[in-house]
Amino acid sequence: MPATILIVEDEADIAILLRYNFEAEGYAVVTTESGDEALEAIAEKLPDLILLDWMLPEISGIELCRRLRARTETARVPIIMLTARGEEEERVRGLTTGADDYIVKPFSVPELIARVQSLLRRANPNLVTEALKVGDLELDRTTHRVRRASRDIHLGPTEYRLLEYLMCNPGRVYSREQLLDGVWGNDVYVDERTVDVHIGRLRRAINRGKDPDPIRTVRGAGYAFDERFAQLA
Repeated sequence: MPATILIVEDEADIAILLRYNFEAEGYAVVTTESGDEALEAIAEKLPDLILLDWMLPEISGIELCRRLRARTETARVPIIMLTARGEEEERVRGLTTGADDYIVKPFSVPELIARVQSLLRRANPNLVTEALKVGDLELDRTTHRVRRASRDIHLGPTEYRLLEYLMCNPGRVYSREQLLDGVWGNDVYVDERTVDVHIGRLRRAINRGKDPDPIRTVRGAGYAFDERFAQLA
């Protein structure tokens, strides 16, 4: 079963961005817009991790965090606070209230995903998939090693993240803009054609001779990791 992440965020654009990226990583995602809705969602199903906005209507994120830490069933659920408040005293306040981590808006999506994975790994190592394997292609998230059949594949950091992102959801088509947000981060300006360059480098690294290409180009849409690759390899 995938880990369940509860997102408590009243800004619709941010909630949509977070849901999209965490579902792309294979997590189950529940979104709520207020503290009351969050408490109802938790009563229905206890999440494995909570992303909690500081500024919420009615019950603030700080107050909700305090309440969750006071309850036996939620006392140990990892909580990451999301906020525009970057001052040291505010970070300290959030952490002393019971948050496990704290990230300031605007944030890097890849960094947030890495922090979530780190917290989940500490809380319950079984919730984080350390290796991705499709057909004869393997990616180890712990060692950052990639192998195809018995061959080690040497990738640059961007090509590694790009392959990891695509392998998480075989068959799902990502536009260049979505890949830029998910791999490079939405706070970095890179031209969309840069994606084509790195896809080309990735293909040259993982394909040799008559090897079937696991990266599928979808004309007018973007790229996908071919869901048929396991049968082709």
